[in-house]
Amino acid sequence: MQMTRAYAATSATAPLALHEIPRRAPRASDVEIEILYCGICHSDIHVVRDEWKATLPTVYPIVPGHEIVGRVTHVGAAVKTYAVGDRVAVGCMVDSDGTCGECREGLEQFCPNVVFTFNGPDAHLGGVTYGGYSERIVVDERFVLRLPANLELAGAAPLLCAGITTYSPLRHHGIGPGKRVGIVGLGGLGHMGVKLARALGAEVYVLTTSERKRADALRLGAHEVLLSRDAAALAQHAGRFDFLLDTVSADHDVNALLPLLRRDGNLTLVGAPPNPLAVSSFGLIFGRRSISGSNIGGIAETQELLDFCGTHGITADVEVIGIQQVNEAYERLLRGDVRYRFCIDMASLRAR
Repeated sequence: MQMTRAYAATSATAPLALHEIPRRAPRASDVEIEILYCGICHSDIHVVRDEWKATLPTVYPIVPGHEIVGRVTHVGAAVKTYAVGDRVAVGCMVDSDGTCGECREGLEQFCPNVVFTFNGPDAHLGGVTYGGYSERIVVDERFVLRLPANLELAGAAPLLCAGITTYSPLRHHGIGPGKRVGIVGLGGLGHMGVKLARALGAEVYVLTTSERKRADALRLGAHEVLLSRDAAALAQHAGRFDFLLDTVSADHDVNALLPLLRRDGNLTLVGAPPNPLAVSSFGLIFGRRSISGSNIGGIAETQELLDFCGTHGITADVEVIGIQQVNEAYERLLRGDVRYRFCIDMASLRAR
């Protein structure tokens, strides 16, 4: 065991501050990674502030961060895929049982024994896992991903959550040329959904409540922008969409969206509103439409995403900050004051 510096919260109301945490000594199958950048995800805030305590109670101290990119500094004797100096990434998971049906299908995110990158059970040191707001991390080779050489590191970090969260349902529903897709909401998730759907060859629309986001949506790759509060504008597009990707985490009316779908069209939720959504059965029955949800992707699909982004030169739009600005960044994120993702330059932690 070795100690490493990190930023941690010691309670639901405490700010993130400098802390020391243990990391296990690398085993034969482990890769040790110097963390260079770590993205900030809205779920970081939820867990730090124990807002999911009903289902995922937070154990303190908590070190968040699951959008990790870095450089390999050590490999165990049994590691075959990586070498010292490689550019690598770690996403939302660091372990699973490897034997269940979900794991055998490459869907580790649905494994009943999945271990999340932070606030998950740490079978090696006891307690819980610690995330990427830290100097380094030790991860089993199976959960390390290769980062394409052409991707800028800070912009690549959010691909590990925001990227795969939007890519996985687009792929699952066969989005590509000839498909008309609506991205609902233009935030951290939505802006990645636009870029990825466009690169997959779809006709892409952004549905937003904000006229001020029109120019950005078009810059990101949308073919057209619809104001979701304009009922008349939405009515003109009734029955025209194959797929809607709903990235909104605030309470909103999905019933206004369902008429946009064609027969057999699907609306997939990747945002997580705080209250249950009320859905009219008639919006589904007429047209055989469906609503579904989607999580992140498995390890193989996440690597597929990274390679796809390397081929198409896709990264997230990020504002890079020092670790010392993380508490301010949390407050700004809650106000929607970021375009479109914060990313921490972890050199700021080592500079202290």
